[in-house]
Order: sequence, then structure tokens, then C-alpha cells
Amino acid sequence: MICFKYRIYPSRKTKKTIDRTLWLCRTLYNAALNERNDSYKLEGKSLNYYDQANSLTFLKENNPCFKQVHSQVLQDVLKRLDKAYQAFFRRVKAGETAGFPRFQGKERYNSFTYPQGGYSVVGNKLELSKIGKVRIFLHRPIEGKVKTCTIIRKNGKYYACFSCEVEPYQLPLTGRAVGIDMGIKEFCVTSDGEMIASPKTYRKAERRLKQLQRAVSRKKKGGKNRRKAVKLLAKQHEHVANQRKDIAFKTAKYLLDNYDLIAHEDLNIAGMVKNRHLAKGILDAGWGIFFNILESKAKQTLGKQVIAVDPKYTSQKCSKCGEIVPKKLSVRIHKCPHCGLEIDRDWNAAINILHMAVA
Repeated sequence: MICFKYRIYPSRKTKKTIDRTLWLCRTLYNAALNERNDSYKLEGKSLNYYDQANSLTFLKENNPCFKQVHSQVLQDVLKRLDKAYQAFFRRVKAGETAGFPRFQGKERYNSFTYPQGGYSVVGNKLELSKIGKVRIFLHRPIEGKVKTCTIIRKNGKYYACFSCEVEPYQLPLTGRAVGIDMGIKEFCVTSDGEMIASPKTYRKAERRLKQLQRAVSRKKKGGKNRRKAVKLLAKQHEHVANQRKDIAFKTAKYLLDNYDLIAHEDLNIAGMVKNRHLAKGILDAGWGIFFNILESKAKQTLGKQVIAVDPKYTSQKCSKCGEIVPKKLSVRIHKCPHCGLEIDRDWNAAINILHMAVA
């Protein structure tokens, strides 16, 4: 499954209709959550999706405003709630921090989905059932079979996301393999000695973010000026996140175009960011986002493979003779007293990662 995301430009009237649809979906979600809670507390009975979906007809008869929303969109709202409960029970069973499903506030429910039908794209228009026609900017063609259409409102902008079933495609095979070592100073270093620079998007925008955060703190809670300041801060954070995704997509494409096998360390990023000295740099680099994109893109292609290897001793082991050469994190050059190899620490690690993947 691939998601194709496009910007849409609704008119002022259509914006009000989309916002009203979101309000009704949020109202239904909260009402359904409250119904589940009351049913369990008062009767000891746990409701499921089908119990609540069967009552949608009764809901529309008593609340005609819900007739303004496509029936499958309302069904999807109940499916979202059911998935939230399933995830909650799964976390409880696994002994993780559970996180019980909570009521959605005005700024927390910003999307609704047409799971099967009720939408169509004709030319540069997206026609949505119960909403109308919306201008859409198709910057690239939609591929494969469209399964769902999700409308998203984010920071005053509107988007249409199509989940599509696409067959894997063939990229030219190169017969080459590479190991990559992720870093903070450099985004990553390859086993061929190539260094891909880190964008450091958050570091560069940090001063502006601090200014906007202080502006939010100075405004009175609940006021119009505070809402404006919050929107400006959210837009800046979105810009930083988009820059981080951009370098991740470009790096993944470059590696897949030039190599058939890509090896990287199976890093415990959640554990690594507990180190307060490294946390900001690791999160700014966006390793987790990059790994997800790389693996997802590799699955969409034929003949391309991504392997995650155990990170143990990749930086300490000599890539030439295999001897362990202990060194602190501050030491950036690998000097082997056994064979005399002297190269960049990350380059040495990338070669070791490739050796482990091939082995």
C-alpha cells in the first residue's frame, strides 16, 4: 500500500462544510466512547464496533444533522474508536504503558475517511459525497487501485490522501551492496566512504522556534491572539518536519538507485534518546523516519533489500583485521595498532555493518 498525498483548495463555503463534517465526526467519536464507558461501568458489558454501527440508523433519525455526513465516513469513525480499544488491550497484555482511549478535543480530530466509495477525481477536481467538488493539485499521477480517501486539515491547510494498492516495480539492478552508519555530525556515512551531510533542520530553526514559543507563553490563555500565536508555532514545526522528511526521502532514493543491498544498524532509538547529551541531535537527524522510509521504499521495488544488523562492536572492531580497538565516542578516527588501518570512525563502522549483512 502506498499513500499519495495532495493539497486541495476548498472554497470558503466548502471549508465550512469540511469543518462541520469534522465536528460531527468528533462528536460521534466522543459519544461512542462515552457509550462504551457507561455500558461497562453500569452493565459490565463491553461494546464492539458492530454493536455501535447497528445504532447509526437510529442516531440519524433522532439527529438529522448526521445525515449530512456520508454513511461510510460515520462507520469509519466507529472503526477508529474500535482500533483505539484494540490497541489499548494489546498494550495492557504486553505490559506496556496502556493509554486508555480519550475524548477528542477541537484541535485533536482533524481527518475523516471514505473507506470504499463516495469520492472521485475528474480532471483537477475531487468530488466528495455530501461535500461537493474541491480543486486538487495533482503534482504526480495516482497509481494503482485506490482503496481509501482521507481528508486532512492541518495548520489551516487541507489535503487529500489516497491509499493505493500498487504492484512492486523494477529498478535497474546494480549488483552493488553498501553499509551505512548513521551519525549526528553527518547524516550517514557509507561503506564506500561517502558522507551525506546532516541537514540539522531543528538546530537551524531553533532560534525562530524559541521566539514563537515565547510569543505563545506571553498570550492570555483562551484568547484570539494566543490561537494565532499557536498556529504560527505549529506552522514552523511543520516546516522543520517537512525538511527532515525531504532529506530522508532523497537519501533513500539515492541509495536504492545505486545499491541492491543496503545494510544499517538495528538501533534502539528510544533507548538512545534517553541520553540527554545526544537526544536533540538524534531526534533532529530523524533516524527512525529515515529507516521507515527506506524499508517501505525497498518493499515497493523488486530486487532491492534492506538488512538491519546488530550494532554491537560495529564502531570498535577493525574492518580490516577484525580486532577490537576500544575507543570513546569523542575519538573520531579509527587507528588499529594491529594492522595499521587509519580511517574515519564512521566509515570503519559502515564497512563492518556491510560485512555483517553479507555474512
